[in-house]
Parts: sequence; structure tokens; C-alpha cells
Amino acid sequence: MIPKYFEYFNSVKVVAGKQALARLPEELLNLGVKKPILVTDKGVVNAGLVKVVEENVAGSGVSIGAVYDETPVDSSIHAVNAIAAIYREKGCDSIIAVGGGSAIDTAKGVNIVLSENTDDLMKFTGNNRVRAVMKPFVVIPTTGGTGSEVTMAAVIANPDLGVKMQFTTPLMLPDFTILDPRMTKTMPPKITAATGMDAMTHAVETFMSIQRNPVSDAFAWSAIELLVANLPKAVTDGDDEDVRLAVATGAMLAGIAFSNSMVGVVHAVAHALGGVCHLPHGIANAIILPFGMEFNLPKARDVLSDMLLVLAGPEVFAATPKKQRAEKSIATVRDLIKTLNRTSGLPVCLEQAGVPRNKLEKVARIAVSDGAANFNPIEIEYQDALNILNRAYA
Repeated sequence: MIPKYFEYFNSVKVVAGKQALARLPEELLNLGVKKPILVTDKGVVNAGLVKVVEENVAGSGVSIGAVYDETPVDSSIHAVNAIAAIYREKGCDSIIAVGGGSAIDTAKGVNIVLSENTDDLMKFTGNNRVRAVMKPFVVIPTTGGTGSEVTMAAVIANPDLGVKMQFTTPLMLPDFTILDPRMTKTMPPKITAATGMDAMTHAVETFMSIQRNPVSDAFAWSAIELLVANLPKAVTDGDDEDVRLAVATGAMLAGIAFSNSMVGVVHAVAHALGGVCHLPHGIANAIILPFGMEFNLPKARDVLSDMLLVLAGPEVFAATPKKQRAEKSIATVRDLIKTLNRTSGLPVCLEQAGVPRNKLEKVARIAVSDGAANFNPIEIEYQDALNILNRAYA
């Protein structure tokens, strides 16, 4: 059903394919910049991926002005301020994020601090509080999951308060992103599984969001189709560049979808689990996703029924009675998570992921005030969040 009103906007140029990184110098020069700061982390450096980027700009007229490789697992306001200081000191003129969600979100925060000429990122928490023109910004993802390379949102932790804060504005959208399968080949199976389920959660929650629309549906459907077909293969055969590119493309499509429609209860709980328990976001989403789908059944039965077609294929869809299709969709997602658990060790419950049970009440309290909760089809109360956490625990 087409809503009475909806909006769609995404200005990110996508450069995708094998050897796509060769286009990086030309695209930077087209933006009029020559001295970017590169925001990444130790894992990306140790995997040799920063070297790949540097090799692709060598002799082009573009030089890397600085490399910051201390980005924490949970993007932090302290890292944001440290990078902004280096940018100013080195006279950089643009930002390149090379990494997963933390590096990308950190770079987005750096762009806000630099462009707004501030040292207090927290003043811009929430929706559309940024007004300045952003610095040229490029993303080269090294995981196939977050979709942050095409989203107008960032989640950045305030470790002093133990919370994750959300920032949303179309001004944060990158100028372009490069999807090159060489940049995701080094991901170990467990991280491949977790980031892939992050992308799957984006796509599934898009369909349940109160802001879903035909544009977000189209992107989310294609994302699920690519992820179902390719994520298990990427976990078991990470050297297959065709599969890696398919997963990266699925993650990108899911990112466009949820940036347009937003997410819901699964992300609200996952953000809180990350803030309180430092649980990696992809693992948190993977564990909570089927329970969030069950919670939304009263309002999302029809769309979850339709989703079975892309989750399990036409034969399973046709063989499943209409009244059972929504539950079958949830069961199919659970089966996918179990498969990834067997092949990669992806946790299937919070206890397995090392979450202390005595933290669940605090997680629930924070989850209900998370921005993602505002877009869920059913209002989330404290007891709802706690019930989801308890059911997902063991």
C-alpha cells in the first residue's frame, strides 16, 4: 500500500566492482581535493587494506595527509575530537573513512565537528541539527553490513555516560562510496556473519517501519534477496570476490532502505546492548532480530507474510498456508542465524555472547528512549524491551 505521503533522498555516488578502488584519485580530484585524512582502525591496517588504498592514489596528485588508526570498536566522541585536531594540524582538505561502521560513524562525527567549528559534538545530537556545509567525505567500507556508506545517520558513543547517541542529517551523506571486494575479503567468518546480519536487520526492519514506502521496500527487497543468496557463501568461502561484492551491494541497498524509512525495536535494543555491554552491533542485531519480528507480529503480520517469498523462495512460500507465512518468515531468519552459528560461531543468544544477565534491566531502560524506537509499528515500553531481552538471553 502506498502511504499518503513519503520522502526519498540519497545523493551518494556508488562506485562498485572489482578493482573499483582505481577510481579513487579521479573521484577525489573531481571534488577538488588532494589531501584527505584517512580514518580507520588497527584491524584494517593490519589486514593490509590501508596499503591498498595508498597504492591506488600513488602518483595521482592525491596524497594521504594523515592516517588515524586508533578508532575504537564503539565510535567515541573522544576519537572524533582527536581526529579533528589532527585534520586541522596537518592541513587536510577531506575525509576518507576506511573500515566498518565505527570508522564510518566516527568520520561522520569528525565532519560535523570540523564543519561546525566546534569541539562539542553532543550539541548536534538528534535530527537535522547540523547546518554547516560538510567537508568532502568518502567511504570505503571493509565490511558488508552497516550500510553507513549511504546513510544520513551516525551512532557515536559517549563513554563517559555509557550511552550511544544518534545523529541524523542528509548533510552527513558521503560524496561517494567505493565498493571493492578486495576490501572485504580479509574479514574472518564470524565478522562476515555478524556484519551481514546487521545488513539483514536493516532490510527486515525497513519493511516493518511506520515510515516504509515503495522506494524503501524496493531497496530492502533486493537487499534481502542478495543477502540470503550470498551471505552463507561469503562466510564459508570468503575469497570469492563475486560473493563478497554481492554481500557488499546488499548491505549498501539495505543502508539506502533504512536511511529512507528508519528501523525499529531491534535496533533500539541493539544500540542499548552496545552502550551498556559493549556488544558488537551486528551480533546484537542478529540475536534480537527474530524476537523483534515476533514482537511486531500484531502490526506487521501481512508484510512479514509477504517477506517469506524473498526469504525462503517461491516454493516454500506457495507450500506455506497464508496464516502461517509470517511465523515461517521468522523461523527462516532463525534458521539462517543457526546456520551462521555452525559455520562461523556467530552467537545465537545473549548468554552465548557474554552479556551479563544483571545488565538487562539497564539495557531495557535505555532501549525505550532510543531514537529507533520512534519508528517501530508498536510503541515500546520498558517491560516490552525487558521481555525481548529475557527471551533472547538463553
